[in-house]
Amino acid sequence: MESGVYSLEVLIAAGAALLVVGLLAGLAIGRRTSAAGQKYREVERKLDQVLQDKKLYEDEVVEHFTETAQLLNNLTESYRGVHNHLAAGAATLCKGAGPVSLERTGSSSDPAEIPAHLAHIQPPLDYAPKTSPDEKGMLNEEFGLERKPKAAPPATEEDKPAS
Repeated sequence: MESGVYSLEVLIAAGAALLVVGLLAGLAIGRRTSAAGQKYREVERKLDQVLQDKKLYEDEVVEHFTETAQLLNNLTESYRGVHNHLAAGAATLCKGAGPVSLERTGSSSDPAEIPAHLAHIQPPLDYAPKTSPDEKGMLNEEFGLERKPKAAPPATEEDKPAS
């Protein structure tokens, strides 16, 4: 027999389902509007902003040093051009007794070769005057440091010779 009234089990099940849906909706709304949730979102927004600022700064640094390298290359080329112009003018005006241009100096040797004046570099020698061969020289790391001899521990009765 069907009547317009719902059975008790259906009403209890529907009430429980509405209760669960209501709790979930309340929880979601509570998290969005709570102070901790708002603080979390604010911190997350600030972190995103800091990361964007850092990325922009890194891009600016890369751009700056790229432009600096390009300008230095241009300056080097300009200097080379000025030097060659002056060397050519000096060679013409001084009848060959002027300075040598950069083209003639760099092409004859291997750039990886060590120049002769740098090939035989020696470390500094210890020329400090010594009164004996066993004395430490001036370049010795212990020079000028006076070391106190370690004091012997006081003699105990066990160390004394038996009479």
